[in-house]
Amino acid sequence: MAFRGGAAPFRSSDGLSTRQVGNSDEIQLRIDPMHADLDDEIIGLTSQVRRLKNVAQEINSEAKLQSDFVDQLQMTLIKAQASLKNNMRRINSSIVRNGSNHVMHVVLFALFCLFLVYFWSKFSRH
Repeated sequence: MAFRGGAAPFRSSDGLSTRQVGNSDEIQLRIDPMHADLDDEIIGLTSQVRRLKNVAQEINSEAKLQSDFVDQLQMTLIKAQASLKNNMRRINSSIVRNGSNHVMHVVLFALFCLFLVYFWSKFSRH
């Protein structure tokens, strides 16, 4: 089993030893057969690393999905703001063009309602 890194050679009391291989950064790992429980530990660590790698990949894919979703929401918001701005511009120009006409209609409607109430009150007393 070879590991990359700049670890210095060491010898543990459990029979695990490393040594540099040539001029590369590879480290060669040798395990004494008397300490077979180290194999089980290495297998356990390998499976834990594999699980952590899978979790990290799931987190990465979820983060990408969330980022894409936020980007879509931002684009939708930008389009909605542009549409609202255009509609407000149209409404404002329409009010400027026809504003006095609308005010006149409202005033005439209010006068008509007042006359109706006046005549209704006059004729309801008799």
